[in-house]
Amino acid sequence: MKLVTIASGSSGNCIYIGSENRNFIIDAGISLRRIENGLAGLGLGVGDLDGIFITHEHADHISGLGVLLRKYPLPVYLSEGTYQAVTEGRMLGSVPSEVFRPFRTGAVFGFGDVSVRTISVMHDAADPVVYRFESGGSACAVVTDLGSYDDALTDWLQGLSAIVIEANHDLRMLQTGPYPYPLKRRISGESGHLSNEAAGRLLSSIMCPSLGAVVLGHLSKINNYPELAWQAVHMELAFLEENGVRLIVAPPAENSETVEF
Repeated sequence: MKLVTIASGSSGNCIYIGSENRNFIIDAGISLRRIENGLAGLGLGVGDLDGIFITHEHADHISGLGVLLRKYPLPVYLSEGTYQAVTEGRMLGSVPSEVFRPFRTGAVFGFGDVSVRTISVMHDAADPVVYRFESGGSACAVVTDLGSYDDALTDWLQGLSAIVIEANHDLRMLQTGPYPYPLKRRISGESGHLSNEAAGRLLSSIMCPSLGAVVLGHLSKINNYPELAWQAVHMELAFLEENGVRLIVAPPAENSETVEF
C-alpha cells in the first residue's frame, strides 16, 4: 500500500491511501485544483479514486468537497452524524444526493483487496471518526482531530504498518500565543486536538515491530513548528531510530514523501 498526505494542517486536509488496485482520499479540505495537482504527482486523477472518506464536517476537511462532487460524482463515505451536519447545514451546495454512503460508526467496508474500518474519536464535531485501511497483511490509520484517546482507540490501533497522527500544537506556544482564551481551552481540551507530547504518548502505546513509518500531521500554523513536533515525538519515542521507524512531518500544502508498506 501507499500513503501520501496531499495537505495536512489547520488550513486544509487531504490524504491519499491506495493499493495496487484501489485508490482513496481521506477528506477534501482544499481546492479541487490542489487535489488534482496532488494526485497528478502520484500519476493519478480524481477519476481514478474509488471513494472519498470524510472524518468530520469542519471546513478544513470538506471545503473542496462540493466542487469536487459536482465535477466527479464519486461515492462519499461519512458517519451518519457527519452526513446530517453536512446536508442539513448545506455546506456543500448542490451535489448529487446518491453519492453519499452514510454509515454507523464501527462499520467495515470492503473494496477488493482493501478493507476500511472506522471508530469514533473525541472531537468537537457532530460524529467524528478515524479510519484504518488494511490490505495484504499491512495496515495504516489516519488519526487526526481528537483531543484525547482511550483504551478502545489504542487497542484498535494495534498492529499498524504506518500511521498519520495529529501533532497539532506545542502546549507552551498555545498557552502564550495570540488566540483568545476560549479558543485555547477548546484546542487543548478533551474534544480538541492532540499536542506534540500527547501524540508521542499515544504512539508509545501502539508501537509494535510492524510499525515502520509515522507521519505527524495537522500541525497548527500558529502554535507549532515542524521541528518542535518532530523533536517532541522523537523524545517520547527515543528508540525510533534503533527500531528503524521513519518519523516524517507532513508539509501543510504539498505532497509529503511517499510511505510504502
